[in-house]
Amino acid sequence: MTFLVQAKDQRTMARTGELTTTHGIVQTPVFMPVGTKGAVKTMTPALLRDLGCTILLSNTYHLALRPGEEILREFHGLHHFMAWDGPILTDSGGYQVFSLAKLAGVSEEGVRFHSHIDGSAVTFTPESVIRFQRVIDSDIIMPLDQPIPSPCTKDAAAEAMGRTHRWLKRSLEEPRGEHQLLFGIIQGSVFDDLRAESAQFVRECGLPGFALGGFRLGEDSATMDRSLRAALLPLPEEKPRYLMGVGTPSDIIRSVAAGVDMFDCILPTRLGRNGCAYTGEGIVKIRNNRHRLAHEPLGKNCACYCCRTFSRAYLRHLFVTEEILGPAMLSLHNIHFYLTLMADIRAAIASGTYEAFMRERLKEALKER
Repeated sequence: MTFLVQAKDQRTMARTGELTTTHGIVQTPVFMPVGTKGAVKTMTPALLRDLGCTILLSNTYHLALRPGEEILREFHGLHHFMAWDGPILTDSGGYQVFSLAKLAGVSEEGVRFHSHIDGSAVTFTPESVIRFQRVIDSDIIMPLDQPIPSPCTKDAAAEAMGRTHRWLKRSLEEPRGEHQLLFGIIQGSVFDDLRAESAQFVRECGLPGFALGGFRLGEDSATMDRSLRAALLPLPEEKPRYLMGVGTPSDIIRSVAAGVDMFDCILPTRLGRNGCAYTGEGIVKIRNNRHRLAHEPLGKNCACYCCRTFSRAYLRHLFVTEEILGPAMLSLHNIHFYLTLMADIRAAIASGTYEAFMRERLKEALKER
């Protein structure tokens, strides 16, 4: 892997970069569409490429339950199985264990839980998570961590952070694929001193990149921004920073200003499936009656297939009649919106106008139509 910082904004910590992996080059800041179970909902790999997607995220927890190790081993990893030839990042499944599964217990050994699918007992250890990601054969992998929701006590946050650090040390001892890049995860909840301590610990492990976990688990935007800055401050400039599971367009715009390079979030497809579309004029709720006779597209200046082809009235009709084309088109539009936003962010940083760009786009993000 190589990561080269190409341009820096003079008024913020925003920067552009180029991340090289075995399966391709990624321009940062980048948004990774989420293919949780090996597919971005309603999207084919060809559609994603056409939209400008260069890297996907998938999930160790879900892939471990289905399709499981045997099938992924048979297909020599997830790239071949899902017919995606670009880079893939897999998270460790730690968040899903603590949020989806019926938790049986957390110990130094790992996490015991019951599958949300069939109730079967499963154990994740730092070693087993790395071994399974080696079978997945993803380009960037994450160690097992313990995220903790907010609000929480400082003692609870420190305990989870310490366990995350010890699990990272064990993860480093487990062999991984020659091309696989292990990022260390920074925890510490909303406590700035814990975030700084965790960042320093992960930095000293000498890993090729950093992941910032445990954000947007209950804290408000101002608290997130403050804790994020505390976590980023100790990190070296020459390595990529990935903010896990965040977020909204406004979250991304502010976090880029703080120095984050990589993002993922389920919102574009989840909101698309539920009839909400991001546009330059704010969020459009397509089921609203005001769109019943509307000839205009979702976004005034959007160049995606959905906006080039369909009126708001037709898209509303698809949702009202529960036609699957509706969720597919709004998901496509939302992914296009996010990927276009990232291209605009990169251009603003390169031109030295990111601060003004940020002010204008944050105003737009507050609108709803």
